[in-house]
Amino acid sequence: QLQLVESGGGSVQAGGSLRLSCAVSGVRRYCMAWFRQAPGKEREGVAAIYTSGDTYYDDSVKGRFTISQDNTKNTLYLQMNSLKPEDSAMYYCAAGSGLRFAYCSGGTLELMWGQGTRVTVSS
Repeated sequence: QLQLVESGGGSVQAGGSLRLSCAVSGVRRYCMAWFRQAPGKEREGVAAIYTSGDTYYDDSVKGRFTISQDNTKNTLYLQMNSLKPEDSAMYYCAAGSGLRFAYCSGGTLELMWGQGTRVTVSS
């Protein structure tokens, strides 16, 4: 059974940085992604990565966020720099079998989710 546990969220001022982690246990999927959901908004994809290392980013975070993985530790990361108030949201990691351009969704296996970690950026 695949389990995903996020950590690393918190409160930071605009321009600051945070690094989110997602501990993965169980059978690893070849596509991992980060999503976020702000209050009153739909969940949106932020970044995705294949086990090969190929990545994909939403335009809103390109150049500021970096998705990475440590396969020896079975951990997914999201390094977030130059944070803006509009980055405030609950952040979720996800595992799937779809395309990175679709943030791992749409594959033959259902997208699996973690519980989320909250990020708050103040101006």
